[in-house]
Amino acid sequence: MMGEKEFLAFMDANRFTYQRIEHPAVFTCAEAELHRTALPAVSTKNLFLCDKKARQFFLVVTACEKTVKLDTLAKQIGVANVRFASEENLARLLGVTRGAVTMMGLANDSEHQVELWIDAEVWKSDMFLSHPLVNTATLILSKSELIRFFALTGHTIHLFEGE
Repeated sequence: MMGEKEFLAFMDANRFTYQRIEHPAVFTCAEAELHRTALPAVSTKNLFLCDKKARQFFLVVTACEKTVKLDTLAKQIGVANVRFASEENLARLLGVTRGAVTMMGLANDSEHQVELWIDAEVWKSDMFLSHPLVNTATLILSKSELIRFFALTGHTIHLFEGE
């Protein structure tokens, strides 16, 4: 399981282009907004969800200012119900803790147990903000770099229609 240092080495070894900004620990989108870069980029909200029996796992990505209705989302992703996954599964599958849930955690999901779902409207953007496995820094990444990252980690991008 990679920590931030190993993750950044992975990013550099694979020649990803990104900018890293350090800031105090943030646990909510509102706290992250206080340290947001002036660059035009989507500040992402990441939800780690599972089905009722915690057999299927989903990383759901939208913009901080948007809400996700779990019942509507469940229908779109093809499961009866979704709920927030446990902190234990979050640590086991993505290698992060609450407050640091991030698309970058997929680098730790080598067995591809987590499905990636991105809000279709948000995915139209060109630049994204994402934690590098910790909530004390933010990466600025282009959409093309994210596409390359997901391909490298073996995660298919699924789109959902947000509210």
